[in-house]
Amino acid sequence: MASISALGIGSGMDLNGLLDQLKAAERQKLQPITQQKRVQQAKISAFGKLESALTNFREAAAKLNQSATFNGVSSQVSGSAVKAAAGSNAPVGTFSVNVTQRAQAYSIATAGVADQSAQLGGGSVNFTLGNGDAVSIEIDPAKSSLTDIRNAINQSNSGVQASIVNDGSGTPYRLVMSSAQTGTEAAITSIDFGGDLNGQLNLDANTEIAARNAELNVNGVAITSQSNRVEGAIQGVTLDLEEVGAATVNITRDTELTTDAIKDFVKSYNTLQKTMADLTRFGGEGGTNGELLGDSTLRTVQQRLRSVMSAGVSEGDMRMLRDVGIDMKLDGTLELNEAKLGELTSSNMTGLTEFFAGSSRDTGLAGKLNSSVGLLLQSDGPIKNSTKGLQDSMRRLDLRFERMEDSIDRTIERYRSQFAQLDSMVARMNSTSSYLMQQFDIMNAQLGRN
Repeated sequence: MASISALGIGSGMDLNGLLDQLKAAERQKLQPITQQKRVQQAKISAFGKLESALTNFREAAAKLNQSATFNGVSSQVSGSAVKAAAGSNAPVGTFSVNVTQRAQAYSIATAGVADQSAQLGGGSVNFTLGNGDAVSIEIDPAKSSLTDIRNAINQSNSGVQASIVNDGSGTPYRLVMSSAQTGTEAAITSIDFGGDLNGQLNLDANTEIAARNAELNVNGVAITSQSNRVEGAIQGVTLDLEEVGAATVNITRDTELTTDAIKDFVKSYNTLQKTMADLTRFGGEGGTNGELLGDSTLRTVQQRLRSVMSAGVSEGDMRMLRDVGIDMKLDGTLELNEAKLGELTSSNMTGLTEFFAGSSRDTGLAGKLNSSVGLLLQSDGPIKNSTKGLQDSMRRLDLRFERMEDSIDRTIERYRSQFAQLDSMVARMNSTSSYLMQQFDIMNAQLGRN
């Protein structure tokens, strides 16, 4: 009898359909593992959300652990003579600035030549600067055009810059040499040409522009500067001299910097509290529980934060959050009294600095929070350890899933083999039955039976 190549052909039964049903029933054994994997993955994602919220809160607290957050100043200038940029050590106050002279760089041009690419002969270009530096630049006869000389001067990085101008005359090309910086110390005090250049290039005294230092006075104090950027005339302030004239520089305390940092601290803490509340939510009957409901690691995070926030600090006039205008509500979030904070930033910035930043890195509230949250987030901290444990569990579940799938595949193959045997057996029985029926029909015909 020919072998059966497809289930059900010999027997006429839907064995493939039956096999599919058995396979679906067997794969139900995978559902508990799949569900466990979903739960574990949800917890891993939940710890990721917790870690992100903690990191953002730590960054907000870190800003309040820096004295610069409380010592910021801003500058405003009345008048166009100067621009001002104040650093954190600039004193608060008003300063009168009078610019009587801006700094200027030395410059002089040579007499013109007809062709800027024509070779002028070898030699040297020699400079002496106002600070005493002497520079000598050798010129190759084969590279002695006005263009070559300009390039050689610029490539020497000697404190002198060169360019070529065209004055439109019959001999239009002039070599202009100028100090790279303003002021008398950077000025070119002498220029001479050696070798063949001595007869080819001559300085035009009519084009000479003398170097000058900047001169100004601040609140009546006379100040001289080599450049138009003046530092130290007002402590912690950089002045850029724009023009001759008077200006008023007003340095004020930048309370907005402090206020924004404290607002960000409160906002990030409340975001962290909301994240933890969502992760520990009790859904009740028919509801959905938070992924970390009842989790011991999250309880540890909550307890440590609550401990630091409620303990306050042990130094300074302000010891507790409420002293700086921050109240802790019943739901664990913070509420900022902006009016009280505004009074403190105007009248007691020192107290705010002591409360948040402290006398050292770890004594203020921000420093304590940074240390505590840092321990929670470190590589061997509770969050990383819990996440690692869940990831290990996921790997074990993956192995169980693979082993179960292999077992199911073997079971289905066994069923397939048994069904194939059943199909062949039924086919043989059907064939035998057909043969017997034929024999009975022949016997009946021979006996004359209808």
